[in-house]
Amino acid sequence: MDNDPMGEIKSVLKKGQWRNLIIITALMVLLFAFKPWVQIGAGERGVVQNFGAVQDKVLNEGIHFKIPIVQTVILMDVKIQKAMTDAASSSSDLQDVDLSVALNYHIIPDKANLVYQTIGVQFKERIIDPAIQEVMKAVSARYTAEELITKRPAVSTEMQQALTSRLLASNISVDAFSIISFSFSQTFTDAIEAKQTAEQNALKAKRDLDRIRVEAEQTIAAATAEAEALRLQKMNISPDLIELRKIEANLKAIDKWNGILPEVTGAGAIPFIGVGDAIKNKR
Repeated sequence: MDNDPMGEIKSVLKKGQWRNLIIITALMVLLFAFKPWVQIGAGERGVVQNFGAVQDKVLNEGIHFKIPIVQTVILMDVKIQKAMTDAASSSSDLQDVDLSVALNYHIIPDKANLVYQTIGVQFKERIIDPAIQEVMKAVSARYTAEELITKRPAVSTEMQQALTSRLLASNISVDAFSIISFSFSQTFTDAIEAKQTAEQNALKAKRDLDRIRVEAEQTIAAATAEAEALRLQKMNISPDLIELRKIEANLKAIDKWNGILPEVTGAGAIPFIGVGDAIKNKR
């Protein structure tokens, strides 16, 4: 009887290798079938459930292990999100107002499990939109239609504060709020435009009146100054000054004379008065 010990050993090893390979393959299949891990992406949180019961622990970003079959993990988006909402309301003076607003918000990360437990994943439709509608109507009712336009920053701030307080109770944080547009009835819009036109015309008339008043004051001031100058000149005029001015005028005429007397027909007199005295004075 031929015995080959080495052949028997190789046969046993081959059988063992196949068995190990089968076991490893089965384990890999089970591993991927039950997937005992979960990956939480950026801007997300994981809500852990044990047989459907929400747990206190909230999973942060990264890879986490879970118990297959027992535990499930719900992903919740905690990044900043935007909600656009339109609402129809009335002002304090009973004018119809259509508002369009934008709200930026996010789920408080550490409270993602409570949001899922109390509201679910449809929190925008269930909480955000109704809150915006109610706040917009409540705040706009405290202002007249004209104040909604002229005090727009104050209206926006009041709405944001009201929404912040209201949504914080549901573990949702408000990041920013802005009023995109106000829309009123055509009759009210025409009345506002007419009022603005009247105010602009009144302002222009006032400016014209102020300009005319200033110009009149300037004219009066100039006339007053001229009259004062004439008065001072009159006070300084004396007989000697008059005689001096006459002599100066005659001297200017002599300087310009070419030495030829003007020809006069008939019995007219030569039109030189005081020339002799002027020439004498000049000498």
